[in-house]
Amino acid sequence: MGREKLGGVLELFTSCVVHCNVQLQLLLLLLLFAHGGLVEDKWEKVYVLQKHDQVISGIDWSARSNRIVTASHDRNSYVWNLEQSEWVPTLVILRLNRAALCVQWSPKENKFAVGSGAKTICICYYEQDNNWWVSKLIRKRHNSSVTSVSWHPDNIFLATTSTDGKCRVFSTFIKGVDAKDSKKGTSSDSKFGELIVQLDLSSSWTFGVKWSPSGNTLAYVGHNSMIYFVDDVGPSPLAQNVVFRDLPLRDVLFVSERKVIGVGFDCNPMVFAADERGTWSFVRYLGERKAVSSASRYGSQFSEAFGKFYGQSKHGVNNDAVETSRTRGTVHENCINCIIPLGDHGKMIRRFSTSGLDGRIVVWDLENEQDLLE
Repeated sequence: MGREKLGGVLELFTSCVVHCNVQLQLLLLLLLFAHGGLVEDKWEKVYVLQKHDQVISGIDWSARSNRIVTASHDRNSYVWNLEQSEWVPTLVILRLNRAALCVQWSPKENKFAVGSGAKTICICYYEQDNNWWVSKLIRKRHNSSVTSVSWHPDNIFLATTSTDGKCRVFSTFIKGVDAKDSKKGTSSDSKFGELIVQLDLSSSWTFGVKWSPSGNTLAYVGHNSMIYFVDDVGPSPLAQNVVFRDLPLRDVLFVSERKVIGVGFDCNPMVFAADERGTWSFVRYLGERKAVSSASRYGSQFSEAFGKFYGQSKHGVNNDAVETSRTRGTVHENCINCIIPLGDHGKMIRRFSTSGLDGRIVVWDLENEQDLLE
């Protein structure tokens, strides 16, 4: 893979990075990790946001209001505000009896959604009169843990994925928080917690749901090495799936209305695109490197057995012999579990970041990827 495709590689932690969010305009990198990694000497520690007492499972940063929200297995969330030179936390009681797993700000940044292991979604908003964050729950809709959430551009519809194999879209309209549209048949006509559509396309766990920039298309992935695309989300959605032979994906991102980047266990971003008829297909990997023959296989039986074991544990594959290197891995050496757009983006995303279980955060620049910018 040509190095010009990368904007930078950050290898900061000895343990896995759970989630990352980078605001380049603030020149501040915030990283949350699962098992207490250490910052390398060459990186300066700017802030430490320390309040949770268990694994931090989700983080999101609002670009305009400059607030950070975190979610944790301790069943709480915190909203962090930068006051002078200090990040001040505000506790948000989610009223959960299981871990919080993911979190995301709404497009207008006046609400945020938290998915949990309690089969519940929390929609949180700020009450000015009482000076606190209120959590309003959507219950009895999921049959298992909520693995990801994604806001529609209208700030009302919310898509979720779950380990029950389904993708759902809910209304989160809250009177006094969301504006009522004068036109009939809009998203503001729906009630809070109303199930707009339930997609039962996967026979396995589902992850990484995202909306296209216009909100007309929904994409999510399954643990069965399939990615699903849904148009006209509503009573009569149009759905299609793409099967690929590689390891499953964990997250997706629309870089344009008809192009999607998927990341996951194959350690390399995958590009999917729709043709003129709207048919989606796998196009290519974002980066490739040629297979390189390993060193001489002459050696002790112990070293060969250890090499096979190391290959299995690192990549999750069953190698009959340690003959070739990982052909598709680029800068990531383990599962990529997060992909986030960078900078001010409209209908076209030109830069994004990925984080993985190898402890790396990679910034990708698509300026030299002409086929993705068309």
